Formats: sequence, C-alpha cells, structure tokens
Amino acid sequence: MKKKLTEAEKAIMDILWENETAFMKDILQILPEPKPAPTTVATLLKRMQSKNLVGYKTFGNSRQYFAKVNKERYFKDEMNSMIDRFFNSSVTQFASFFANSKSLSQQQLKELREIIDNQIKE
Repeated sequence: MKKKLTEAEKAIMDILWENETAFMKDILQILPEPKPAPTTVATLLKRMQSKNLVGYKTFGNSRQYFAKVNKERYFKDEMNSMIDRFFNSSVTQFASFFANSKSLSQQQLKELREIIDNQIKE
C-alpha cells in the first residue's frame, strides 16, 4: 500500500473510521483543539484522496467523505512495511526485538504464547 498517513491525516481518518462518513463541518467539529483552519482540513482531505485513502459523495455543494481502506487493513499494511524496512522482512526478528525490548509481564508473555499456539493449531 505504501500510503503512510501523517499525524494530521490520521486524525481525520480516525474520524472517518469511527463514523463511517462525515462532512467537512463534522470533521472540524470533532477534531480537538486547537482546531485547524477549514482550508487546512480541505488540503488534507485532497491529499488523502490522491493517496486513494478517502473518497466522497456530493450532496449539493457539500461533500460527504468516507474511508476507502478499513482501519485493520491500513494497520496491517503499516506493520508489514515497518517489518520490511527495519527487520529485513523477518517477523521472527521483529517478535524477538519486541519481546526483548519491551518490558512484558509474565501474563503478557503467556498471552502472546497463547495467540501463537492458536495460530499454529489453525
């Protein structure tokens, strides 16, 4: 996919993922303070359309925006990209790095083992 979101774009995508659709006024209302200028949000939405992440339907003079990629798919693609870039495409290297560098409790390690065991069974 290789269509990484900036933090500002991600804030808008989070709104679209949560609400499924939103008009510009809705996005501006939901964004936290300090609110960006409407022209900034319009520019971000246009950039996200060029990345093929956002689409819209026209209602009179208004556009109702929607996400063209679901959150889970986007996150999966981002994680795969990170693993490719930093761990030579090795999920094993990533898991080893994660398990060794993050202070995981015994309970968290057991939960991870359970997830892996369940994947092996499938």
